Amino acid sequence: MNGAREGQLIEAANLLLNARRTMDPMVDLPAELQPVTQDEAYFVQDTIAAAYGEIGGWKIGAPTPEATPMFGPMPKIWLKPSGVALSASTHRYRGLEAEIAFLLGKDLPPRATPYTRDEVIAAIASCHPVIEELESGLVDPVAAVKLSMVGDLQMHGGLIFGPAVADWKSIDFTKEHVTLAVDGAVRVERTGSNTSGDFLRLLPYLANEGAARTGGLKAGQWITTGSWTGNIQASAGTSVDVRFDTAGNVGLRFE
Repeated sequence: MNGAREGQLIEAANLLLNARRTMDPMVDLPAELQPVTQDEAYFVQDTIAAAYGEIGGWKIGAPTPEATPMFGPMPKIWLKPSGVALSASTHRYRGLEAEIAFLLGKDLPPRATPYTRDEVIAAIASCHPVIEELESGLVDPVAAVKLSMVGDLQMHGGLIFGPAVADWKSIDFTKEHVTLAVDGAVRVERTGSNTSGDFLRLLPYLANEGAARTGGLKAGQWITTGSWTGNIQASAGTSVDVRFDTAGNVGLRFE
């Protein structure tokens, strides 16, 4: 990437940062600043994430079981426990996705020999039900150019985690049932619905294919593995409750 192009992508990141911080979203980035490759979108992501400090983990997912995964950083300051109240001064879009996330207990540094699935699973300290809260510097990120949305942290706005799940390796996630309710009204109810299919495949992908970008995965980082419910939007002043039949519950409220 030449210096001029890097400057344009930094400008794109700054525009998205400003839109998020002022709660004054734009329809899309100016055409000349829009990322045109996934690597450019990842550069914008990393520039935005750096403004929020330490990385607390990574979101990764795929739209279909066959698709190549995409991943992005999650700022540590946006990791919150179940029951948190999210301020109206920082949360405009209020998108919601029910997910399953993992907390790493061991480092997985870059290495020449790829990590096996079993090695990555062995590095997991715990499994948790989570809500990925979605935010954006774009008015409607789904309607914007896709790589603009990807560059804007893939709509990431926070990860709210529930209690650790006992004996999670025994769960048949193809049969796991989930509901997402807003103010007690069920908005979506699905079974075995993670868009990646076998979502545990995402973990070795991140450890191996993602290592050049992540610098290796670290103990204490979270990995969340994609939506089970699609993007459901809530209003200010509402409470959100996600319930997995076996993997537990997690909730939040919007002030």
